[in-house]
Amino acid sequence: MRSLPAADPGVPDARSPIAYLLWVARMQRGPLLLGIGYAILWWLAMALVPAAMGNGIDAITAKDLPALVTWGAVVFALGITQAVMGILRHRMAVYNWLAAAYRTVQVTVRQSTRLGATLPKRMSTGEVVSVGNSDIAHIGNAMDILLRGCGAVVAIAVVTVILIDASPQLGLMVLVGLPLVAVAVAPLLKPLHRRQNDHRDLQGDLATRAADIVTGLRVLRGIGGERVFADRYGAESQRVRHAGVRVASVESMLEGAQVLLPGLLIAGVTWLGATFAMRGEITAGQLVAFYGYAVFLIAPVRTLTEAADKLTKGHVAARRVVRILALNPEVEGGTGRSEGGLLRDVTSGVAVRPGMLTAVAAAVPEEAVTIADRLGRYSDGDVDFGDVALDTLPISEVRRRVLVADNEAQLFAGVLRDELDVTGRASDEEITRALQAACATDIVEALPGGLEGRVAEAGREFSGGQQQRLRLARALTLDPEVLILIEPTSAVDAHSEARIADRLAKARAGKTTLVCTTSPLVLDRTDHVIYVEGGVVRAQGTHRELLATHPGYTAVVTRGEES
Repeated sequence: MRSLPAADPGVPDARSPIAYLLWVARMQRGPLLLGIGYAILWWLAMALVPAAMGNGIDAITAKDLPALVTWGAVVFALGITQAVMGILRHRMAVYNWLAAAYRTVQVTVRQSTRLGATLPKRMSTGEVVSVGNSDIAHIGNAMDILLRGCGAVVAIAVVTVILIDASPQLGLMVLVGLPLVAVAVAPLLKPLHRRQNDHRDLQGDLATRAADIVTGLRVLRGIGGERVFADRYGAESQRVRHAGVRVASVESMLEGAQVLLPGLLIAGVTWLGATFAMRGEITAGQLVAFYGYAVFLIAPVRTLTEAADKLTKGHVAARRVVRILALNPEVEGGTGRSEGGLLRDVTSGVAVRPGMLTAVAAAVPEEAVTIADRLGRYSDGDVDFGDVALDTLPISEVRRRVLVADNEAQLFAGVLRDELDVTGRASDEEITRALQAACATDIVEALPGGLEGRVAEAGREFSGGQQQRLRLARALTLDPEVLILIEPTSAVDAHSEARIADRLAKARAGKTTLVCTTSPLVLDRTDHVIYVEGGVVRAQGTHRELLATHPGYTAVVTRGEES
């Protein structure tokens, strides 16, 4: 049993879709070549059966019993070979399909991790989901069809030689007729691929729409927009259905043509062969062999048509994968070092003091998010960390030392303990302290199995407030050097918010923490408050000092209190 996927998928060649597909083939060239070898033997075992049967019929006509036994044994041996090679070919086909698909998953997931916040800015959710749902299958199909496609080419070449050697006229009829059949079918492939691409694009847009609706479902219900978006989703799903019907109509025409046209060729070969047999130009066995070859050749020719279809789809899928692989993060790291200290956003003037609980209250919430992104190195900006520029540090070090926790962070499916302790190094006591600080112990107690209980995808069994508290507990469990929280209590009630504010101050005592919020309950428990308006610092001090001295701050906090 081979292990999939490989531990290291390698470095992909993302210069073009063809370069990527060739790279995938090179990375699994051993299994690929072995599978092609099995496929060739499998096709040849089938290709030689009509010749053996024709010779057997001629032996019956000549009443040659030893020859009949010999050719019967040959047919039996070819059947055994075909069965064995078919099993081995199929095993290698499945292996190559899985290897190509999972290798693509590995490199795209690795790239997605590298891109981080850049990916959703450059590509829609639907496009990314479609890569995982359909494109990896098309790339796997492209590797799979190489086995049968290469074997089909060899089989057609061998049968062509046999036919021309036995009867040049019939051989040429089959040799010319089969390409004509393929050429007649080929024009249907282009509209098929065009409609398939349109169908896939609509599916991607629909997936994006579904993700947006699910993400904002609570807000939509609150403003009465649930019905409107549901109607829009229904209309888009109907467009997807109609596009699927258009794809099916071309596919049905293609399937019909692949049955009708070869059938006409077989009828012609049989009629001409019977005429030659009646004239004595070929034997009865040769007539049966020609008929058998005409029928047999339909399979490899259809395989070549299938190969053209799947390789084209694989090329389109690889283009989308390459698009992801060609993206670069908006921010790049350096090779510098920092001993830590004051974390300062030069652009806005916001300075996060070491060992203190600082708050940023912005007149426009998006301004606080922008500042947090710069401080966390999720966007470019002039930021200092101690005595060095933040952009001179390696990204991996910034991610390890500075954690930005916002409400867009996802809860993943799995065991709750693993969800909270993402590094796997926290003790039960540390997790418990984090849960208490986030007022989330009741959530764990209510979950069957407690910390060992399983969380559904996106934590859908939890309410918005519960998800927010679990996200806060996860951030506190990680216990980074600098913790930046964006509206960590926006979805909880006032009583829980007050408790979280008290416990957060104690849990992060002596540690560098920044909270972006306009909640007076949280602001009153911080060591230092920075008021931002127009993207720059307008005032600083304690919450009560700013309430007494700065009308703009008072207006923002009062609005937050009334909401």
